[in-house]
Amino acid sequence: MKKPFILFDFDGVIADSFQLAFEVSKMIYPNITEDALCRLFEGNINNKENWQDSCMAECRHDIDFDAEYIPRMKNEVKIVPGIKEVIIELEKDYTLIIVSSTITSPIQEFLEKHGLANHFTQIMGNDVHTSKVEKIKMVFDKFGAEPKDCVFITDTLGDMREAEHTGVEAIGVTWGFHKPETLLIGKPFRLVDKPADLLGAVADYFKFKNST
Repeated sequence: MKKPFILFDFDGVIADSFQLAFEVSKMIYPNITEDALCRLFEGNINNKENWQDSCMAECRHDIDFDAEYIPRMKNEVKIVPGIKEVIIELEKDYTLIIVSSTITSPIQEFLEKHGLANHFTQIMGNDVHTSKVEKIKMVFDKFGAEPKDCVFITDTLGDMREAEHTGVEAIGVTWGFHKPETLLIGKPFRLVDKPADLLGAVADYFKFKNST
């Protein structure tokens, strides 16, 4: 029997990366605030029209986000405490795939550093496609999966909205970029406050899907 699929967001869920993302964003957009950065994740972070609102007159067009972020990510971004053990446990019963807006190679390096690379069947970063809608559709096509076979674990409303376009529901985590009240707008199956709670939430989700 084919294992169900768990689609994992990376930043905020597995990697504690908000502070670095904010610092690099502020290099490019000096007037941006933490709240303004978080609002950008209420949609697709790659939507440049949204970024223009934060740019104003002082935008540094000469600074590339990835060029600044990725080298620092290797040394400054820590793994979320407790998530490694949960990933190892989940991989026993589910096919794990990362669907992220960070490019694939540094995600691969991060997972290798923490002994998790072999637990993910695929990593789909921003270089695969800038739309998570399209990346989820790629999962459907490659693995013969349907929306009911998948759940998206994420810390942002924007991810929930993109997943909704594909018929995939989400479980929200409250230790990442968005606060619970923002995540609830996306009508997740459940919000969890610590990584260990994902085990029960995922099991309950697929139990519910199989009963409907």
